[in-house]
Amino acid sequence: MEWLGVIVRFVVAALALMLVGAIVPGFSQLSFVNALVAAVVIAALGWVIEAILGRRVSPYGRGIVGFLVSAVVIWAAQFVVPGLQVTVLGALLAAFIIGVIDLFVPTAIR
Repeated sequence: MEWLGVIVRFVVAALALMLVGAIVPGFSQLSFVNALVAAVVIAALGWVIEAILGRRVSPYGRGIVGFLVSAVVIWAAQFVVPGLQVTVLGALLAAFIIGVIDLFVPTAIR
């Protein structure tokens, strides 16, 4: 059952990235496959940052530091994900929108 929750989380993240690409200037629109790859890359980069610097500065942390780290992770993902192009402003807006979506969309199977 844990794997189903992980799959749901990545699918929701991919859909959120597709939505962000449609509404945020400076963030390229992605196909579902590229958005899914981007979701995996962003999660992996977030995990690496959390492992190196601790939970307080992770993209999942609270506050301005977590928000800024999220924006940097989204911006850095463009160098790994084909078809993803993000400006600094686009990364900041995307981090904000993805944070809001993450607040309201349940991603865990209960």
